[in-house]
Amino acid sequence: MLTRKAKIEEIFDIPHRPMKLSGEIYMGKINEMTDFLRQDLLARQSPGSLWRGALSASAISTSTSVFALSVIDRDRYAAYVEAGVKWLRATMLPDGCWGDTPESKANMTATLLSYATLFYLNAAPEETKTYLSKQFGDIGDEHIVNGVLKYYGKDLTFSLPILVMCASAGVITRWDAIPHLPFELSALPQRVFRFLNLPVVSYAIPALIAVGILRHRKGKRTIFYPLRDAFVKKSLKVLTQLQPVNGGFLEAAPLTAFVSMCMACAGYKEHPVTRKAAGFLINTVRENGAWPIDTDLAGWLTALSVKALGPEIPDRERLLETIAGNTFTFKHPFTGAQPGGWGWSDLPGAAPDADDTAGSLIAMHVLRKDSRYIPEVSKGIEWLLDLQNRDGGMPTFCKGWSRLPFDRSSPDISAHSLAAFELWCDMLPCKLQQRCRKSIHRLLRWLEKTQAADGSWTPLWFGDQDAADEKSPVYGAAVTVEYLSMSRHPLAAYPAKKGVAYLLSVQNDDGGWGGAKDLPSKVTFTARALSALSQAADLVADNVSADHVADNVDRALSHAAEICDDAIVKGIDFLYRRFKDGTLNNAEPVGLYFARLWYSEELYNITFALNALKQIRNRMITNNN
Repeated sequence: MLTRKAKIEEIFDIPHRPMKLSGEIYMGKINEMTDFLRQDLLARQSPGSLWRGALSASAISTSTSVFALSVIDRDRYAAYVEAGVKWLRATMLPDGCWGDTPESKANMTATLLSYATLFYLNAAPEETKTYLSKQFGDIGDEHIVNGVLKYYGKDLTFSLPILVMCASAGVITRWDAIPHLPFELSALPQRVFRFLNLPVVSYAIPALIAVGILRHRKGKRTIFYPLRDAFVKKSLKVLTQLQPVNGGFLEAAPLTAFVSMCMACAGYKEHPVTRKAAGFLINTVRENGAWPIDTDLAGWLTALSVKALGPEIPDRERLLETIAGNTFTFKHPFTGAQPGGWGWSDLPGAAPDADDTAGSLIAMHVLRKDSRYIPEVSKGIEWLLDLQNRDGGMPTFCKGWSRLPFDRSSPDISAHSLAAFELWCDMLPCKLQQRCRKSIHRLLRWLEKTQAADGSWTPLWFGDQDAADEKSPVYGAAVTVEYLSMSRHPLAAYPAKKGVAYLLSVQNDDGGWGGAKDLPSKVTFTARALSALSQAADLVADNVSADHVADNVDRALSHAAEICDDAIVKGIDFLYRRFKDGTLNNAEPVGLYFARLWYSEELYNITFALNALKQIRNRMITNNN
């Protein structure tokens, strides 16, 4: 008869490892890493008390920005164009390709956009043409258009700007091969957008307008041309209203570049939108001539840093006031979001979203010194509650605009919102408490329903470029398990335990985790998995009633504590080896939403690892006492 440990190993294919989490050796390793990372993170805090970090340089951002400045005014921006071209040539891979970052593998999008820019500037490498011919089957118009559209599917948010840029650069010679975008819909009231099934996501209305107008102007003069042309003026007025004061749409160089290049190519080089966008681009270029994918993630990084450091942060009252003051106090022009949410940055181009709102709410809970009422918290909670989708999950920016990914419920964001609700619920006014409790129940039901059979969840914002499908169920499971394990609700325990079993089953022999089973270990995913296992350690040690469970999983998992400890020990060893050989903070590109861009951020490894080590150390101290 199988023992209880053997039973869980059989169910989840987990190898037994007898080592346990205890002893001075591991506490010494944890203290050594924690002390170093803590000091490093504090040293990176900006004078204004936020953490701004440093996003990696991006071939996509650089190629689109260089092209935009070239078509707006090549002579005026010659120095920026020359420096950008130099960076592109220096970061080109030996076979003539580009990845999204210098650390990324070659991909179609980065290579095609870089090629288009260099082609326009008469500097296109022959090796790149060979690569693209293999990717598309040929480098003719039909092959490029069909290849790009197939890659991105029904969502035209990114595929249409790519194709329009290629046509403007001369890589594609026939405009009629490129689909139209219904720019005239931007003239309708924003409240009706969710009913129109738009071909772009909620944040991309500026691209819908600018790309749509250019494609319209390059189209045939059919009987509908004058009718559509009559909407151009109104759409340009909307575009002007959407542009932030610094000119950068969403603080993103690619989106800003796509809008400005289309405006210039459509005959609007002197339009205020075009000029302000060009100003944003030259103000955000790096010294090496490249652009990052976004200006910064200061709001997101500050939330991660506060969570990792805990309440013992210098000048915490000032930091609390800064975070509270970064909430949006106006209806956002992009998404129509009401006041009360937080964005990924405190800069003008950011927009409120669920993940950053949840992160800011959790950070303020860490920083508070008492249970005093904080008005921004109630407004933030209400903002999240109003955003929750009908299916019970949480989207990113807008409630159910369409079937596109940003508007779908996402497990990592849903779990993050769950944690924010539970931390603050008891301190809220009575009616808001009631709404919170109902929302928590709906979130948990949705997370339970969407959990994969193996116990994982697939996140929206993070992927692994080593995965064939570029997804990262390890990240999704780790984030969701960590926040489910914090929950006091009885519905949270069982899916959390299944998530733990998944994480245990996909740990690599070196002690680390990749984005999915059998992928190379990375600090990013290892640290998130360790945070989850440490947070869930007591949960898996307890018997939890789960009447709805028909199998033996719950009973088996209730004896998984020792296996969980063994996995944590191996994970600590993995991080310690990376720490000692100086590679703990090496750049590790992660996926940026559905469009499958890749970027790295210098503070991810630091904050993720520090948060995991802090949790493990606290647990060891508690157990030893």
